[in-house]
Amino acid sequence: MTSMLLYLEGGKMNDLFNLSGQVAVVSGASSGIGVDMAKAYARYGADIVITGRRKERLDQVAEEIKEIGVDCIGVVCDVTDTESVENCVKEIMDHFGRIDILHNNAGYGATKEAELLTDEEWNMTVDVDLTGTFKMSRAVAREAMIPQKYGRIINTASMFGLVGTMVTPTSPYAAAKGGVVNLTRQLAAEWAKYNITVNAICPGTFPTELTRSTIDNDEYKAYTKTVVPVGRSGVDGELDSTVVYLASPKSSYVTGQAIAVDGGYTCI
Repeated sequence: MTSMLLYLEGGKMNDLFNLSGQVAVVSGASSGIGVDMAKAYARYGADIVITGRRKERLDQVAEEIKEIGVDCIGVVCDVTDTESVENCVKEIMDHFGRIDILHNNAGYGATKEAELLTDEEWNMTVDVDLTGTFKMSRAVAREAMIPQKYGRIINTASMFGLVGTMVTPTSPYAAAKGGVVNLTRQLAAEWAKYNITVNAICPGTFPTELTRSTIDNDEYKAYTKTVVPVGRSGVDGELDSTVVYLASPKSSYVTGQAIAVDGGYTCI
């Protein structure tokens, strides 16, 4: 593991992305990119907490992460429920005594034409994606990061939090992820005095349980070649470098940023 953490500069070794001794919490990490990002933090030495609503799946992923050589626990948490969030943070603090990195990744997205959306579909998406991000950030900052005067918060937004799309009718998702982008900026401004950085990643299309069948469709692949400069969807692992960079203690002067990892989709 050590060789991955170090780079050569002027003949001396420096641990630019070393997360050893830190505790990283990743919400929505029972499947999809949440699992990938939890494993990325683990590979750079952080102990891991994964949260989600499926206990059996959390337990399975936790065992996979432990094989990397770090401690990992799974905690059941519903980010839309304040009591559940607060109980989750208390359980983490009781186990580890600190939280250094919070990655808000829990997400949901209703896809339906705006004029046909129900209130319930709108509210569910906003409650999970935007309000859930706020509730987790609030609890972790209050109970862990502000008292210890250190923290790294990374929020999973979306390229559709930066631009609209004519392909998928997803107004609640776009609105919620756009809210996450500006919530990121506001929390960064408020919490900088506590040595807490807050940043967002805005992924393009990546394979998950919900998207893999669409991504593998020949028609969608042809479409992607016309709208994404790189010419394809993202693949497993292509978010890792960005989130580890934002989580690093060395990235102390980067805050309030929304970084698109989208193959260039939002640049044209």
